[in-house]
Amino acid sequence: MTIQWFPGHMAKARREVTEKLKLVDIIFELVDARLPLSSRNPMIDEVINQKPRLIILNKMDMADEVQTRRWVQFFEERGMRAVALNSFEGKGLNALNKAAKEILQEKWDRMASKGMKPRAIRAMIVGIPNVGKSTLINRLAKKNIAKTGNTPGVTKAQQWIKVGKEIELLDTPGILWPKFEDQKIGYKLAVTGAIKDAITNMEDLAIYILRFLEERYPERLQERYGIDGVDEDLVVTFNAIGQKRRVFGQGGEIDYDQVALLIVRDLRAEYLGRITFDFVEEAVAEEERQAAIAEEDAERRRQNKQRRAEEKTES
Repeated sequence: MTIQWFPGHMAKARREVTEKLKLVDIIFELVDARLPLSSRNPMIDEVINQKPRLIILNKMDMADEVQTRRWVQFFEERGMRAVALNSFEGKGLNALNKAAKEILQEKWDRMASKGMKPRAIRAMIVGIPNVGKSTLINRLAKKNIAKTGNTPGVTKAQQWIKVGKEIELLDTPGILWPKFEDQKIGYKLAVTGAIKDAITNMEDLAIYILRFLEERYPERLQERYGIDGVDEDLVVTFNAIGQKRRVFGQGGEIDYDQVALLIVRDLRAEYLGRITFDFVEEAVAEEERQAAIAEEDAERRRQNKQRRAEEKTES
């Protein structure tokens, strides 16, 4: 299954983000704590350029605690300040405010040295769909200002929102990128709800979840479904889950479509426990792979340059 989703309003949102950058002091980049890397839109790096940024790992209550701590450390080791929070319950908001002030302290000091009065932090909040931007804004503002929903694409336009006296937020629609280079990213986004279910295949998502759990959280399969692993014949596994959870259709046979839907819903409702789909060691390995490729390319260019110089000398 190939997963792509790039509605027209997202292309417009990218242009609007670029146009409004000059109005803000800092970018709040919201990511899903379950997908700290996969839910980061590479286009945002291109758009915001050198603007100060705070990475916010939202939905930390749904993610593996150990992995979340490792991801915060991962970003900070690479010079990107990061905090984890649960915007639905308001946990971690003080850390967000504190980090934003610390990131901008140098700018405020420069303004003070010029005799300028302190003002509220102007922040732009960006992120992919369904990562919790509107929920975070409402929690910061302590009232329901931004529309919320558990499906992607709720926010369709930018809006300025005052958050007390310390922060003014510019909300933006969620932006996905036109093409996922790695289809695993598409699956991760789909199973966590960042891509509309209407354009995905529930059976494919369910199979991805089962395979992932078998590799990373095998004990969850036993706890929830009473199975020790995923059989090569997936019908056997679907039958076992269907029997355990009594998912029958007409005639008393297992309803495979409903089994698939059950697995996806179990994941999203946290019946399978707190799960993280991105792992730091995989990100580090990919960084090393990219560095090796860059080194090989640089060496190839050096050799080509040397060879051309030698050929020119001989001629």
